[in-house]
Amino acid sequence: MIVGVFAYTRTGEPTASSGAQPPVAAPVQAVVDPPRFAAFGPHPQPTLPPLPFDAGPPARPAEVVRAVYKFAAEHPEVLGYVPCYCGCEREAGHRGNDDCFVAARNTAGDVTQWDAHGVT
Repeated sequence: MIVGVFAYTRTGEPTASSGAQPPVAAPVQAVVDPPRFAAFGPHPQPTLPPLPFDAGPPARPAEVVRAVYKFAAEHPEVLGYVPCYCGCEREAGHRGNDDCFVAARNTAGDVTQWDAHGVT
């Protein structure tokens, strides 16, 4: 008769006897520098400048692009906190997603110039 013993152990996981400490979560960073136009809050704007369709056809239907630009104009308190995802913060100096759509605002917070980056 043959009797065998099979032992199973896990590798790569610390055990209580190994002295390893549990992982520590990274500290959450506070927002130090709020987006520059976030103070305007929801900002309805009855008239908007013409959209920058000069750079070529939009990547989405024109109605969708218009709706996104209108949202960007009227909600800097939202898009200012959304980071850019395409690398434009390095290439174009954008600080938040609102910079992909709005190039300039007047002192009242109304959009005076669009950024064509959002069309693509």
